[in-house]
Amino acid sequence: MRRRRGGFPWFAYLVVILGAVAMVMPFLDMVMSSFKGAGEYGVIPYRLLPESFGLDNYRAAFEQLELVRLFRNSVIVTVSVTVSVLITSSLAGYALAKLRFRGRAVIFRFILATMMLPPFLLLIPTFLIMLNWPLAGGNDLLGRGGDGGLTTSLVALILPFTVSGFGIFLMRQFMVSLPDEMLEAARIDGANQWQTWRLIVLPQTKPVAITLGLITFIGTWNEYIWTLLISSSSPELQTLPVGIQLLQSFLDPDRTMPIVMAGLVISTLPVLAVFLAFQKYYVRGVVLSGLK
Repeated sequence: MRRRRGGFPWFAYLVVILGAVAMVMPFLDMVMSSFKGAGEYGVIPYRLLPESFGLDNYRAAFEQLELVRLFRNSVIVTVSVTVSVLITSSLAGYALAKLRFRGRAVIFRFILATMMLPPFLLLIPTFLIMLNWPLAGGNDLLGRGGDGGLTTSLVALILPFTVSGFGIFLMRQFMVSLPDEMLEAARIDGANQWQTWRLIVLPQTKPVAITLGLITFIGTWNEYIWTLLISSSSPELQTLPVGIQLLQSFLDPDRTMPIVMAGLVISTLPVLAVFLAFQKYYVRGVVLSGLK
């Protein structure tokens, strides 16, 4: 019996449409709520559109949230972490994929093991390391006697995330597929390991590197728990997610939520812009790296 093709295409379209609506509606509600006035948010029956469109909530977000400072901290931390992860992951991935040395398999298994640890398990040990960092924040060589070590600077928000086990795994898995003959030809032409990595390997890993960069950028931009812990004693270190969340503790709830939504819209725009700019590379990188 011949199988009929194209049966029930309406069902597939319906699923796609419902999925798209489910994903877009929260974002649309956030944008519309950012224009609502006091008493308009959370009313029953629910109303998507505000009574009038104005920028009062956005102005209040800049004034009451100190949005410029929060935005600056988020950019510094996110860009620093993303660049560091790309560099360390590509270097370590190349070494584990193409260099032959004793203990390579053990190191790779250890890196895989770190991916299995719950992030919350490392919060307190990492905080103590930052607190007792030698010669930082007034600490002596043994990490004692200071006023907070690295926890009083943005370094504490960057340093723990400069190396990513997932990033090393991702880059290594892609670099394994690169033909050894291409690298051998570069060495015959006189290229050393550094030149081979920089001139031959890196251009080949562009889609995967952009995929890793996007994942790292979005994850770091939205990171909350670690930043909340570090900035609890140093409010000047707050980033956008922490500053926006803490705003709800100081303002009247009827007035707070539209301002919070305005802050969320502003904090979402950079992530959205970066993702849209590199979307085609992201999709290609996901396919090539085997994550699909």
